[in-house]
Amino acid sequence: MGYRARMSESTDRFQSVLSAFDARVQATPADAWGKPAPCEGWVARDVVAHVANNLRGFTGMDPVGADDEILGAWNASRDAIVGLATTGDLSTVVQGPFGPMPVEQILGQIISMDVLVHTWDLARAVGGDERLDPAVVSGAYSSLKPLDAMIRQPGFFAPKVEPPAGADEQTEFLCFLGRQV
Repeated sequence: MGYRARMSESTDRFQSVLSAFDARVQATPADAWGKPAPCEGWVARDVVAHVANNLRGFTGMDPVGADDEILGAWNASRDAIVGLATTGDLSTVVQGPFGPMPVEQILGQIISMDVLVHTWDLARAVGGDERLDPAVVSGAYSSLKPLDAMIRQPGFFAPKVEPPAGADEQTEFLCFLGRQV
């Protein structure tokens, strides 16, 4: 994508996860946007619109509309958040899902985890590369485990799915978040 956010663990994580998601978006064939996604009731386009709208919440952009061309909407969302991550004041405290947090922390933890999971969702929907960065998966999984009860509330994640015997950490992580792998 040709950008480099300010150096910190949070911005590096966010940049890496965003880049991986963007690669899946850019590789999605035009005829695949309507394919069912692992998120109940969603298609591939819905996954991208969800991620774009989460990013747009930080940039003041209007939400992606039902009639918006999704690739263009995604590219605009990506470019706006990259601009914020590289030139904005990431120490600004905003209301996050768990209370007030600096933007940098929300991007590096909560948004990065959301984008990570939806990278797999999009890839699964369109037959793309489902491999996720093992280090990012490990960090996200270890930080979410203590929040198990909290993330089962409505609007967060589905009930856990039992992973298959001998599952790798990515599969365990996805099953923990209610994905059928």
